[in-house]
Order: sequence, then structure tokens, then C-alpha cells
Amino acid sequence: MSLLRTMPVEDVLNRGRQGGLIRRLSGVDLVGIGIGIIIGTGVFTLAGIEAKDHAGPAVVLSFVIGGVVAALAAVCYAELTSAVPTAGSAYTYAYATIGEVFAWIIGWDLLLEFALGAAVVSRSWSGYVSNLLGLPPEYFGEDATVNVGAMLIIAVLTVVAVAGIRESAWVTNALVVVKVSVCVLVVVAGLFFFRGANLVPFVPPAQPAEGGASLLEQPLVQALLGMDQSVYGFGGVLTAAAIVFFAYTGFEALANLGEETKRPRRDLPVGLLGSLAICTLLYVAVALVLSAMVPYQQIDEGAPLAAAFQSVGVPWVAGLISLGAVTGLTSVMMVELVTIGRIGFAMSRDGLLPRKLSQVHPRWGTPHRMTIGGAVVIMLLAGFVPISELADMVSIGALSGFVIVTLAVPVLRRRRPDLERPFRVPFSPWLPILAAVACLYLMSNLDVITWLRFGAWLVLGMAIYLLYGRRHSGLAAAARE
Repeated sequence: MSLLRTMPVEDVLNRGRQGGLIRRLSGVDLVGIGIGIIIGTGVFTLAGIEAKDHAGPAVVLSFVIGGVVAALAAVCYAELTSAVPTAGSAYTYAYATIGEVFAWIIGWDLLLEFALGAAVVSRSWSGYVSNLLGLPPEYFGEDATVNVGAMLIIAVLTVVAVAGIRESAWVTNALVVVKVSVCVLVVVAGLFFFRGANLVPFVPPAQPAEGGASLLEQPLVQALLGMDQSVYGFGGVLTAAAIVFFAYTGFEALANLGEETKRPRRDLPVGLLGSLAICTLLYVAVALVLSAMVPYQQIDEGAPLAAAFQSVGVPWVAGLISLGAVTGLTSVMMVELVTIGRIGFAMSRDGLLPRKLSQVHPRWGTPHRMTIGGAVVIMLLAGFVPISELADMVSIGALSGFVIVTLAVPVLRRRRPDLERPFRVPFSPWLPILAAVACLYLMSNLDVITWLRFGAWLVLGMAIYLLYGRRHSGLAAAARE
């Protein structure tokens, strides 16, 4: 039963008060940071890829579905962050409700999500910079043997992340202004080239996957039901929704900033729900405009938005889109590096990872060791592993975390009904259960190879927990005393 031992909520809150992190963030900062991490590869790349490969113009519906599922998870996060503001996010919520082993699993998943997410985005950044500045493809972009550009940008941003949370917020907010402006420009300019005929049929009829994909490349739900893999149709819309859900991942990073927010009980729900609402509207609008500008079969998968405006004879907009993509992707990496530091900080503080990783820099007030260690891993992934091998793993890591967070809401309400909750999820426990089911269904639409890789990551994580974390955790030490 020691695997299911839980940490008292009072201990979580006391650790937050004594953790050494500095409270410098406002509600506006949190909305900016939320938009900063959410808008990235999803709108600049995935919208075009999924329209062409799986959903056609109905990729708009895929973004709507993804946004609804993300919103369901976000309201659960909002209740937990308002009640238990902490640096550990879903990891700490699981520790206080379900048990230590589940806390370890979710923390391990979150490290996977944000490390792979930063690696994916850094490779996209490298490709856009190469296209914008004409840099040599042997060092920048997906054709590079070693993606030097992706490794360099992670190194530079790590310096900013270590220098301080306030400095990271300043950089992120400045970049957010640029990329939101570019998204608005895409929508407004694209309306002048809106061709309704390109939206017909809105949901292309289902057809067999080209080339007969192998079992490992088939969505899990189709493989389990013995179905032949198909693209387009409503099944294609759901498959695309599971993949473009990657575009919404990251908003949960805000939940890790509870110990660095001035008024966390009020500002964290505002940051979570506000940033997600803004990004969902921008995603749906951009996906609709892109689908109407270019027939889905002709969408360029490398730089779909920029190529769309080049195809209609407006190259200057294409240049601005590349600039917006570069700034947008930079802000995503910035927040992901900050988040990895906070998750590792919380796990280390609890003894599940070596305690030296939880040391806070005496001058900058940041968990510098964990941030730098995470950055080294990300640089190796970004330098050598293609985007196609990484993106689906980010989605499955995020969705698995959301399942645990949604279930933590009714569990914590039952165990601690007296706890102050400035924000409450409506219709609990039914809405959290619906959110968990929706997340599981999206996970089932990811391919079999992604599930196998995810399983391998969990096995590795459980080995580390059983051999190290279980014996060194703070709760284990307290039990021995």
C-alpha cells in the first residue's frame, strides 16, 4: 500500500510557501505565458498536414473537438490550481489525491510531454528560420543530419529560463504580441482569397489509406476492432483531432507556476481559461481560412500558411507568416523549458528524483539544475530525432496527464470537502468523468506505434521509481522516523 500513500494537502501548501521560488507573475503574465506556449507548431504546421492527410476542410472540426476536450480538462485544472497552487501541477494533484505511484507516473509523463514538445518545436523553428533567412539546409531544417539550429535555440533560451521567471515572462509576452498579430493578419488577409468551392466536400468521403499502412501505423481503436485503416470521413476527423490536440497542449504549464504567481487562487483560473479560449478561436479561424484558400490535396506540408499566400501571389504575407512562426515557436520553447524546471523541481523536492535538482539559484530564484539538465536532453532529441517521430508522443503524454487531473477533482472533493475552492467545476463528478472519457477516446485514435513507445517510456519510469523514488521519497523517510 506504500505505492498509494498520499501527501496531505497542508504539506503541499506549506512546501509552496517555503519553496524558495519568488512570486512575480500577474494574471496578465499568465494569459501571455499561456498563449505563448499554446500557439506554435499546431497552427503554423499541423493544420495543413492534417487537412491534407486525414480530414480535408473538416480539420476545422478537428480543432473544435480538440478545443472542447482541452476546455473540459482546463476547468478541472482551474479548480485544482485555485485550491492547491503549487509548482508541481498534475503531479502534485495526483500525489494529494490518488497516491504516490500515480503521482510519479503523471510527473514522468509531463516530463515526456514538455521535453518532446520543446524538441518538436525547436526543429520546426529551425526549418522556418532556414526558409526565412536562406540558411544552409545541412544545418537547419528536417533534412539536416544534425539539426544544429534546433540545438542552438534551446541553448540560448535555457540561459533566459535560468535567469529568472520574470525575465522569461517578459520575453514570452513580447513574442506573443507578434505571433497573435500574425494570426490575425492571416485571417484578415486570407478572407480576400476565400474560395467556398475549396470547402466542398467539407468532410471528404472515407477512403482506404494510401499504400496500405501497417498495423503499427494504424490508430489503436481501428486495430483493436479489426478495421482497415482509412482516411477522411468522420474517422479521419477524429484521427486529426487526436493529432492536432498537440496544438492545445501546454496550457497546463500554467498550473506549474502557482508558487510564482502573486495571487494564484484568482489569477491561475483566469490564465488557464483565458489563454485557451483565445487560442481556440484563432486556431479555428486560421484552419478555416487555410482550407478555403487552397484545395486540401494541394496544401504544402512544410510551411502550409506561407505557401498558401505564395500560391495566391502575396509573398509579403508569406514572409510575415514565417516571421510570426519563428517568434511563436520561440515563445513555446521558452515556456516548455520553464515548465520542465518546475515539474522536476517538485519531484526532486519530494525525493522522487535526486534532491540536488530541487536547489534554487541563490540570485535568480529558479530551479537552475533541473532546467539545464532538461535542456541537455532536449538538445539531443532536437538534434537527432525527426518531428514525425516526436509529435504523437507529445499528444499521448498530455492526454494521459489530463485523465488523471480530471479524476483528481471528484476524488479531492470527496476526501477534502472542507478545502477552499475559489473556482469550482460545474456538474461534478459528471463533467470530470466526461472529460476523462473524451481524453481516453482521443488517445485511442493515436497509432499503435505511439502506444508502444509510450508503454516503453512508462516501463522505464516505473523501473526508476521502484529502484530509487519509492525508497527516497519524503513520505518514505517520514514513515521510517
